[in-house]
Formats: sequence, structure tokens, C-alpha cells
Amino acid sequence: MTRVNCDAQQARELRRDGSRAERTVWELLRARRIAGAKFRRQHPIGPYFADFACISRRLVIEVDGDHHAFQVEADALRTAAMEREGWRVVRFWANQVIENPEGTWAEIEQILDDARSPNLSPYGAEEYKKT
Repeated sequence: MTRVNCDAQQARELRRDGSRAERTVWELLRARRIAGAKFRRQHPIGPYFADFACISRRLVIEVDGDHHAFQVEADALRTAAMEREGWRVVRFWANQVIENPEGTWAEIEQILDDARSPNLSPYGAEEYKKT
């Protein structure tokens, strides 16, 4: 199996097996619902799969469950790799998404508005949105 086919198969599996929080965020993002931005789920960036990626705005949205509290270093490496590729990475905790989807929507909308600003560098710092 070629790398491309392997990536496509793995991305399909990740989409199928997404967490409740990931499904909630996808309902917010799908069909250009926020600021007309098109997002892809489980989009490959280098050796990683971004939970959600808006190619036109070079924006990655990651939804972190509890297990991410134990893999901070791995997440930092992943974020740095994506940033080197020119992506801005924004992280939300899964519990925030579940407990406050409207607030998550508002935050993503603001981030997308900021991404349109010509003064914003595409190399943003990793951000954790904690409740």
C-alpha cells in the first residue's frame, strides 16, 4: 500500500472513530458554517493528522482529551512541526467543547477573523483554551 493510500485509510479511520468532542466541533465547522471557512477533518500535515484544518487560512484546530495532559511534550513537538509548515495551531480541551459549544463557536469565529488580518503572522503560538 502506498503512503498516500495508507494516509487516506488512516484518516478515514480517525474520522470514523472520533470522540464526542470532535464530532461536536465538526458540527460547528462543517459546510462552511463559521465565517465561510472550509475545514477538513483529519487532514495530514507532515507525519501528523490535524483534527481540523482550514487550508485557506492555514489554521489547525486540535481537540484535546484528558490524555493530552500526559503528553504535553509530544503535543508541543507536533505543534512545532505544523508551525514549521506554516500552520497556526489552536487547541481546545474536549470538556470545554462539550460544556460550551457556543463559546467554542465564538472563539473559532474570532480566530478566523484574526486569521484574515494581514498583520497576523501564520506562525501563531500554541493556545490552550481552558475552562
